[in-house]
Amino acid sequence: MSNPEYAYRLRPSTRFVAAGAGVVALLLLAGAVSMTGAASVPEAPRAVAAEVEMTNTLTFTPGSVTVEVGETVRWTNTSVIVHTVTADPAEATMEGSVQLPEGAEAFDSGTMDPEATFEHTFETPGTYTYFCIPHEGVKMRGTVVVEPGT
Repeated sequence: MSNPEYAYRLRPSTRFVAAGAGVVALLLLAGAVSMTGAASVPEAPRAVAAEVEMTNTLTFTPGSVTVEVGETVRWTNTSVIVHTVTADPAEATMEGSVQLPEGAEAFDSGTMDPEATFEHTFETPGTYTYFCIPHEGVKMRGTVVVEPGT
């Protein structure tokens, strides 16, 4: 428990500095002010350019989508079983499960329960082949073609 008498024994300038530091700390924690003192502006949500469903028939539907650089694809698990969206060669056990354009970073949704969604924004043009880890053996795969922006 704090001692209220202690606060009154501080010099007025010390109380002001301590209170000011507390306010700044709270604002930084809340993300309202950056370290430079400028107010931070939340990033606007990116529009989803394509949507893909993961089904009970162990397919990505549609199996292929085309977007432009900087656009986002959203996957939704519409089935009653778990799925993943994985474009990481380190996770693949079968040839052909993953293809990434040169310079593109791998991505993985992690395990997605029914009704879960996952979004990925594509920054490198080219063709991406991805798969579902639990259903790789039945070749549950999909493709995203990323075209250069106009």
